[in-house]
Amino acid sequence: MTQQQTEQAQDDDYLEGYADILAEVSVTGRRLTRDELEARRLLGERAAEHAHGLRRLVAAHLGATRRAWPALPGTASAATTRELRAVADSVLAAVEQSVDAVAEGYERAQRLAVRQEEAARREFIDDLLYGRSDLGRLAERAERLGLRLAHEHLVAVADGPESYDETHPVARQVESALIARFGDRRILLTTKDGRIVCVAPGNQEDVVRHFAKHAHAATDGGKVAVGRTHSGPGGVVHSYEEALSALDLAERMELEGPMLRAADLLVFPVLTRDRQAMADLVISTLGPLERARGGAEPLLRTLSVYFDAGCVAAETARRLSLSVRALTYRLARIHELTGSDPADPMHRYALQTAVIGARLLDWPAREL
Repeated sequence: MTQQQTEQAQDDDYLEGYADILAEVSVTGRRLTRDELEARRLLGERAAEHAHGLRRLVAAHLGATRRAWPALPGTASAATTRELRAVADSVLAAVEQSVDAVAEGYERAQRLAVRQEEAARREFIDDLLYGRSDLGRLAERAERLGLRLAHEHLVAVADGPESYDETHPVARQVESALIARFGDRRILLTTKDGRIVCVAPGNQEDVVRHFAKHAHAATDGGKVAVGRTHSGPGGVVHSYEEALSALDLAERMELEGPMLRAADLLVFPVLTRDRQAMADLVISTLGPLERARGGAEPLLRTLSVYFDAGCVAAETARRLSLSVRALTYRLARIHELTGSDPADPMHRYALQTAVIGARLLDWPAREL
């Protein structure tokens, strides 16, 4: 069988009953029935499932119409030009209905395939970022999306003022920026729990830097956190969890900067590893501030900004919108209440550690 004959046989599979419809319509002039239309839709679905092109499908129907036209009963029995025109009008209407129904079925099958693909991708992402599913199967599914889970990966997570999904314009904007710069570099860009997530090979830090830059701009100043590089299927979820922890820490600690690295924040989990010891330090060192007028919060805020400003009084006053004289009074009041002088290097370490602990434990808003 020649190539042309093979293609014709394939086309004929999706023309089942079509010639009979044309023959009957040419005599009766009727429209297609509901069952006939549904049969054409099902043939269109089947064609889509077997990757038979829609353009070729339409061409096959038009070609079959042209071949059938001279032998149609209505054409042969037409006695006048007017009758022939009526037959032609009925046949063309049937062709229009048939092609429309076939195309509808074809598109219906494609939409279903897209939804199934999206559902499978979302299931894979959930399994990947939560560390679920069989690791071997997870790695196999990852290959289809360009990830090699046996290698090292790092994960960056962007958090902004809105909740993002994969169809959100912000997510699309960031994705376009990455594709334009890096093309296909085995990068996975997705969304999870309203945040934008980028999974990149562990040796391609330029990818996460570019992601952070564009995500920060697109989310109108949102924060981006990057986990450490880890290998293996569990490495992605480990890096992802580190990035989430860094975002949470950044919010509690009021950390600035468009990109935060989990590796740079390791000291904070160490400080809270013994939560009770840290709580005792906060209460014993900063607890007396609660006796101040207005409570502990204004003086705690003063200490926090003072340490962030490198213990420079003029810069601290500027950040707090205070005069240097007012700031000096606050620092003296802290010394009076706590017995620790923020300007004394011997006292500064304990005070600063206690301030960090207060931020981490959300004191004084939360009772320790």
